[in-house]
Amino acid sequence: MSRAAADIQADLPALACDCHTHVIGDASAYPMVAERHYTPGPASAAQLRRHLEQAGMTRVVIVQPSVYGTDNRCLLDALAEMGGRARGIAVIDAGFTPRQLQMLHDGGVRGVRVNLESAGLQDIGAAEQELAAVGAQVAGLGWHVQLYAAHGVIAALAPRLAALPCPVVLDHFAMAPWSPEAAAAITGLLRSGCVHLKLSAPYRLADRQDAARWAQALCQEVPSALLWGSDWPHTARAAGKAAHEVSPYRQIGARQLLDDLAQWLPTPGLRQAVLADNPDRLYWR
Repeated sequence: MSRAAADIQADLPALACDCHTHVIGDASAYPMVAERHYTPGPASAAQLRRHLEQAGMTRVVIVQPSVYGTDNRCLLDALAEMGGRARGIAVIDAGFTPRQLQMLHDGGVRGVRVNLESAGLQDIGAAEQELAAVGAQVAGLGWHVQLYAAHGVIAALAPRLAALPCPVVLDHFAMAPWSPEAAAAITGLLRSGCVHLKLSAPYRLADRQDAARWAQALCQEVPSALLWGSDWPHTARAAGKAAHEVSPYRQIGARQLLDDLAQWLPTPGLRQAVLADNPDRLYWR
């Protein structure tokens, strides 16, 4: 482990939270949807606990992966296994009843994911309708909407996001290539107080170096709107693999994650805000 990574691990705040992980269960118990875009291998709650220990994280947010559609059983079972240190982000549709949503809440769910990126959805009107419908479904529970979408889609939706009846969390640096103009637009959106952004998965950006630029700019301007996530176990669709063939995970260890944290969150105050205070407010209160 590098000196920077070791120093960061020794100086993480109490209740530091990894806000973006996935658990993939045994296929015989948790079948994946036929229309999935990739197939990941198993990634158990026990493996997640080892990841958290290696990264020095106390709390965790588990996000329903697209391969399970709206069947949240694997998510709920993982939350139960992790106990009070975990919260979940589910996937729902318009058919979910208030009783079903309350059952998810009782199981530790605190938000829903709207994944427009994996489906390649570019229809802004349809995206607006989906976000409005989902927001209305979950606002009464105190949940938020987690949005995974291409940067162009997020930019087009920006006027609507801050007006939703619940908070919004943008995945993976809002998938935005760095530019001063993009920074001004996203900073303005985050200043609304209703929208958050995850510093996560820099490999999903066209230029990985943009992650450091984003982190520096956003930590300076809107640290109260930021979260951090590892994106463990680092899913990917390998080149040449069919959708139903198992794709290996990216090989990213705790050292690289902690090196990123050392670069993105260089001060104790930033680490306290982004790793502990902001997740506590959004997921646990």
